[in-house]
Amino acid sequence: MPPPADIVKVAIEWPGAFPKLMEIDQVSASVCVLGWPSNILFMIAIVTKAFFLVFVLYVLIQSSSMDAKLEALKDLANYSRDVTFAQEFINLDGISLLTQMVESGTDFGDMLSFTLTAFVELMDHGIVSWDTFSVAFIKKIASYVNKFASDISILQRSLAILESMVLNSHDLYQKVAQEITIGQLIPHLQGTDQEIQTYTIAVINALFLKAPDDKRQVSCWEMANILAQKQLRSIILTHVIRAQRAINNEMAHQLYVLQVLTFNLLEDRMMTKMDPQDQAQRDIIFELRRIAFDAESEPNNSSGSIEKRKSMYTRDYKKLGFINHVNPAMDFTQTPPGMLALDNMLYFAKHHQDAYIRIVLENSSREDKHECPFGRSSIELTKMLCEILKVGELPSETCNDFHPMFFTHDRSFEEFFCICIQLLNKTWKEMRATSEDFNKVMQVVKEQIMRALTTKPSSLDQFKSKLQNLSYTEILKIRQSERMNQEDFQSRPILELKEKIQPEILELIKQQRLNRLVEGTCFRKLNSRRRQDKFWYCRLSPNHKVLHYGDLEESPQGEVPHDSLQDKLPVADIKAVVTGKDCPHMKEKGALKQNKEVLELAFSILYDSSGQLNFIAPDKHEYCVWTDGLNALLGKDMLSDLTRNDLDTLLSMEIKLRLLDLENIQIPDAPPPIPKEPSNYDFVYDCN
Repeated sequence: MPPPADIVKVAIEWPGAFPKLMEIDQVSASVCVLGWPSNILFMIAIVTKAFFLVFVLYVLIQSSSMDAKLEALKDLANYSRDVTFAQEFINLDGISLLTQMVESGTDFGDMLSFTLTAFVELMDHGIVSWDTFSVAFIKKIASYVNKFASDISILQRSLAILESMVLNSHDLYQKVAQEITIGQLIPHLQGTDQEIQTYTIAVINALFLKAPDDKRQVSCWEMANILAQKQLRSIILTHVIRAQRAINNEMAHQLYVLQVLTFNLLEDRMMTKMDPQDQAQRDIIFELRRIAFDAESEPNNSSGSIEKRKSMYTRDYKKLGFINHVNPAMDFTQTPPGMLALDNMLYFAKHHQDAYIRIVLENSSREDKHECPFGRSSIELTKMLCEILKVGELPSETCNDFHPMFFTHDRSFEEFFCICIQLLNKTWKEMRATSEDFNKVMQVVKEQIMRALTTKPSSLDQFKSKLQNLSYTEILKIRQSERMNQEDFQSRPILELKEKIQPEILELIKQQRLNRLVEGTCFRKLNSRRRQDKFWYCRLSPNHKVLHYGDLEESPQGEVPHDSLQDKLPVADIKAVVTGKDCPHMKEKGALKQNKEVLELAFSILYDSSGQLNFIAPDKHEYCVWTDGLNALLGKDMLSDLTRNDLDTLLSMEIKLRLLDLENIQIPDAPPPIPKEPSNYDFVYDCN
């Protein structure tokens, strides 16, 4: 502890003020506990009270009184959320003090829980580098994952610290990986606390995602072995996905990340070309032929000349639908899908043998131009599935799009392929396609798969049932319906009518956007750790003159009142609204800058000479609403995709309503000719 003279010197030079101030008598009473002289107490009372809150807590967490220490740690955990407080506590070497307290291992229960909470909150500000922590500290945190498994608060914070270490430091990744294994984390998924399950999956994701490049190949195999264990998949499916509770956004995000990382294990095979000289790889093609044509008959030493056998093999490879009939190995030299396509074909042939043989023999009996080439179809389908599931791409920071059905089978991608290749053959027959229609069939199959996936089937069987209801005929009906709903009437009278009513439709959209800004939106705070449960709220005043904003402790259940938002920004002070890579916070944060989806959701308000208010929208819809609303406030055009879609929809609806009386009446492209003037105007209409 520094001597009193130094304390006073630092206090007098204190430059800032912490917003959560204590009353003078509270500060005085706290300092009196330390037994300082009255003259020191007097000088303390005249300087900024905020500093003494920081310093008093710093001293009291070292107190020999357990009650005083516990209360101080509780306050520290609460106040550490404020960046000003955090900066000053860190300047007092507070992080080192907390790590020493953890390493000593003398604190347990609530005291340890508040210590870890304060540590997490302080580190989340990004002021201190994660590379500064010792192996002893890492060992102690890792030990808490098993030692305090029954203490929810300690376990949760320990998992959060381990995840942050892995995500924010390459050096700490290796140390953490040595102390904690994925096998040790699995039991935490079997509990009922969704927060613990979320943090556990987050640590698993982080360990795999941040593996160094030189270790990535080994990590891929280790991850594949772990994820292949039925126990892990079954635990996630039973205790997380199918648990009797709703899956929150953070859990959905972590399951999405796990899904992406699982499919990324296929990237190595997807990018591996087949070696035509590799006998083991060539044997796979021989096995495909044998299962299709000689499953019960041909022995390995079949009779006949080499030329005759080559001719027979060439004929069979053509029936199997390979492009290169003589050397089908050449079909697998394109990446993607590389060897992954051959792996899928072999899996289908072995695990769904009847369906495989039926598809091959069906197409063998058709005319050449009407046969569905199994080999070519499998290669192109594998490539398509990799694109749909984004194999090889890093997970998005904001996406929650996980599919429960991929957690229901140990070989989910292969089973997914088996269902889709049968769909492709079925669609080919329904379309009565020829070889020239191959790309058209693939487009229809992709649409069928995407429409079935959007329903989020809970199992592969349910996915298969969804596809049964999406036949080619049904796809045509859906396309026709959508075309009718979105059809733009191009006749001259309709175009003139659209031009006339478009301004009032745009005004309606503008009012809707401004009303949404008045309701306000809760935005998440993103940092280098991961998506946090930290929020801030922004809304427009009812008179459209001021933006009110401020931090929140938790996600609100409804609208946040204006008077609870501390900060204000007059609309008249706004100079510009920028989006994407032009945003200041996207230029500063290198990790986020590389994330395409985060870039697409980022926008900033620029005001004064250097002032800025930075946003990352929760989704694309809110991004469009806010950018449109802000542009409307500045008198600029609303240019978002949402505005275009709303305009098209509302225009179409308004025109259809106005033309109801003209149903089944042909509207001419040009107005009818004006009759010639009469020879004279000497006519009268007698109303009587």
